[in-house]
Amino acid sequence: MALDDDVALLERVAVLQVLGRDTLRILAIGAETKRLKAGETLFREGDEADCAYVVVNGSIGLKHALKSGQAEVQAGPGALLGETALITEVRRPATATARESTTLLRIPRNTFLRTLEGFPVAAGRLQALLAQRMADTVADLARVRQQLESLDATGQPRPA
Repeated sequence: MALDDDVALLERVAVLQVLGRDTLRILAIGAETKRLKAGETLFREGDEADCAYVVVNGSIGLKHALKSGQAEVQAGPGALLGETALITEVRRPATATARESTTLLRIPRNTFLRTLEGFPVAAGRLQALLAQRMADTVADLARVRQQLESLDATGQPRPA
């Protein structure tokens, strides 16, 4: 892919587009291209994560082990895998496997953080976005808690 194509792809990723074109150009320069064949594993649940991936083409199946089995979702072009790994040390919450021939951009955490240091305005926009997302999550959890508290021990609504 050409650099401008990589930048255009990164601009379509919601959490990255707030950084602006100049910042994304630097990220694209520092990104590495990774190609997988169908069935090849990108990472496994529990692995340490030091980067994020953006799906360029193809698709990745993400499987997370649950007590009741496994849940799987599919990520296609423009999907960002491992967003949290860009800013902090985490473990992979799922196993990622190529469902077909797939190309990804690998964005290392150290590259991402160094880029933000050079673009403080972009870092501020990202901080504001993440703060809003956290506030939205807290509000969602409060709504779920309220709904759960309105149920009795059998899961039925409590009488008024």
